[in-house]
Amino acid sequence: MRTHGFFLLLAGTSFLLIWYYINQLGFGEPDTADRLQLGVNKFKDNDRPLQNLMGTSTEITLVVVACNERQRVNEALNVFKSAIMFNHNRTPLRFVVIAEDKLKLNFMEKLNDWQQLTGRLFSYEIHSLTFPSPNKNEWRKLFKPCAAQRLFLPSLLLHLDAVIYIDSDTIFLSSVQEIWGLFQEFNATQFAGMAPEHEDKNAGWYNRFARHPYYGDLGVNSGVMLMNLTRMRQFNWQDHILPIYREYRLRLVWGDQDILNVLFHYHPDRLYVFPCEWNYRADHCMYMSVCDAPDGVKIIHGNRGYFHKQAQPIFNLIYTTIEEYNFGTDVYSNVIRTIEESLMLPSHSNCDKLLDKFLYDPRKHFKKKQTDGMT
Repeated sequence: MRTHGFFLLLAGTSFLLIWYYINQLGFGEPDTADRLQLGVNKFKDNDRPLQNLMGTSTEITLVVVACNERQRVNEALNVFKSAIMFNHNRTPLRFVVIAEDKLKLNFMEKLNDWQQLTGRLFSYEIHSLTFPSPNKNEWRKLFKPCAAQRLFLPSLLLHLDAVIYIDSDTIFLSSVQEIWGLFQEFNATQFAGMAPEHEDKNAGWYNRFARHPYYGDLGVNSGVMLMNLTRMRQFNWQDHILPIYREYRLRLVWGDQDILNVLFHYHPDRLYVFPCEWNYRADHCMYMSVCDAPDGVKIIHGNRGYFHKQAQPIFNLIYTTIEEYNFGTDVYSNVIRTIEESLMLPSHSNCDKLLDKFLYDPRKHFKKKQTDGMT
């Protein structure tokens, strides 16, 4: 009996020592601040900004929600295709799809094909739509079908630390690593990144029409959103979102985006605001150019259906050209030159006149790549 008791005591002591060293050395689920660092210790406090550059081996996670229409599936697939095309360093990508059951097979078939064509450069996972039980149908229909799903990513994607949420009607025109690198700009309190809703007070929506609090002078747009899910969970994100909905639901025009604006109005220290070129919309160019984008448009956002109509032709042209692109063919010839040649004739569209801003990054990378291949 004494021997048996001695071994029990020894086993218990060993377990406690192992547990102590695991916690001291910081093993376990990392925070974004930890994952994005190279060869430095974990933060021991909450008062230092993120530091150091990200390694090219860091997996980049994109999240898209698709609901209700087959068109949304095609749009979401175009988001992923553009991310693959502009993944210059071939960094591992993870695509997270949140969709209705009837749409899942469409994603699986296309993404499986693309994995074969791209040498499995990306992985993917598909989740069902998930909303809180109280007011489930209201959440589902808020603003656009399923758009509010982004509000519940911290509780749905518990296995992930950081993601880029991106509306299905967006297209990458720059390296996906660039926007992922903006996580490095977060300070110790920030857990989300968004672009301003407007650049001009004379055309701003929130400052002229909103009937609820909003972030800053002009509000923010939720079409492209950096999300440090770990920090959001630590903030008890959902406990803040639900009361805002209950209080302001009859005054919400843009649904979940309005809820985000209310939250960051009261917690401005939690938001990192990135420049307009990372969420470039027709509003930035249709009347006059109000987004400087000195290094070109990084992500184009075809909200309000601009990818599918001719009101601003360049939006439709970029979308359809990338949709028709086949992996393994030359991007410069089949995408960049196609867009350039299609806009050679004079246009009455102010956005069309900014062709050089839209093609700044594609030309820089793919023309260089083509030149290198000839030498």
